[in-house]
Amino acid sequence: MTEMPNHGEIAPLVVTVTPLRTRIKMCGFTREADVDAAVAAGADALGFVLYAKSPRHVSAERAAELASRLPPFVSPVLLFVNASTAQVRASCALVPGAIVQFHGDESPQACHEACAPDQRPYLRAARIPLGEAGRDFDLLKFAHDFSQAQAILLDAQVDGYGGGGHTFHWSLLPPNVNAHLVLSGGLNAANVIDGIAQLRPRCKTLAVDVSSGIEVPGQKGIKDAGRMREFVAAVRQADQLLYNK
Repeated sequence: MTEMPNHGEIAPLVVTVTPLRTRIKMCGFTREADVDAAVAAGADALGFVLYAKSPRHVSAERAAELASRLPPFVSPVLLFVNASTAQVRASCALVPGAIVQFHGDESPQACHEACAPDQRPYLRAARIPLGEAGRDFDLLKFAHDFSQAQAILLDAQVDGYGGGGHTFHWSLLPPNVNAHLVLSGGLNAANVIDGIAQLRPRCKTLAVDVSSGIEVPGQKGIKDAGRMREFVAAVRQADQLLYNK
């Protein structure tokens, strides 16, 4: 805010510093109303699952329909699990501005081959074992192997390749990871503040990804507008808390 000058004096400039803003991806959309509600809540990216065995699965054509509702600067993300290079490229052709998320057992070479022709950015999911077994996951090597990824997405290792609502032990991750990270796996409005506080100091930048935590209980793929607003509010609260430390 700038005060009005008195008697021809130059008004003092008051600069407000904005805290670092955690980017939010919401995933597993199947309905137009939910897409619109996520945008209204303040999501930065929306994910569409192109994995046939997922209860949140949509076809590439359906993903394109839903992604067409997104306004500028809200990014569509297409999630694949062990899909062929041809399938990834064909699906991306229907959603030109999409980011790719590889969530299966894809090698660095497979990710590169699928995305290189269009220089399409991609995320690579690291599936962290639950419990104490998470201590043995070599995240530093994983991040090095997938150094061409825009970010490494940290998810809990569960049956069905994600979306199971389980969290891994965040405290077992390395203290310094030379990568952009996206925290996923069982996040909701109640625990995301703690997740951000624990993970942000450990990496270049931190974003968050939520799916089951914003759904109508027991209805996978059906989002709850109130839960989406609560999740965004919690992330913003985390930003303020870390900024004021």
